[in-house]
Amino acid sequence: MKYTKLSKEQFEELNEEFAVFLAAQSIDVKEWTSIKENKPELADKEMEVFSDFVWDKVLSKANYLEHFSPDALNLFKCDEETIQRIVVKVNKEGINLLESNDFEWLLDNSKDPRIEYLKGKKVYQQERNEEIFDLIQKGSVVSDGKLYEAIFKMLVA
Repeated sequence: MKYTKLSKEQFEELNEEFAVFLAAQSIDVKEWTSIKENKPELADKEMEVFSDFVWDKVLSKANYLEHFSPDALNLFKCDEETIQRIVVKVNKEGINLLESNDFEWLLDNSKDPRIEYLKGKKVYQQERNEEIFDLIQKGSVVSDGKLYEAIFKMLVA
């Protein structure tokens, strides 16, 4: 497998898509039930292939990621060939950016000298989707990119 197998809940959410996936392979409900009962290893393999298919589709559409920690934000812009990163590090005692009040403080005090801004860019070391998946596995979430773009504009202004 390229990624991880979808959870039972995710398969339930994607029930219709999985049925279409099986139908594309000429596997109907009756045959799928038989495969699950008599060839569990084959059923597992089909679920793995479908999981990779779903992940590839989701990751291909992911253009921005965010990772929040108590004292830093890691914001990523995922282009085709490169990934850009902005790190916002807050060196203020007692700050917890996971709390809405402290996050608001950051937004309201973006020029405070206790805030460091770092930015960088690199070419993907692996396939694009695999690197994005790795960041998600490490706690990043797909975002709309508004926070990245707002901070980027502030840095280049």
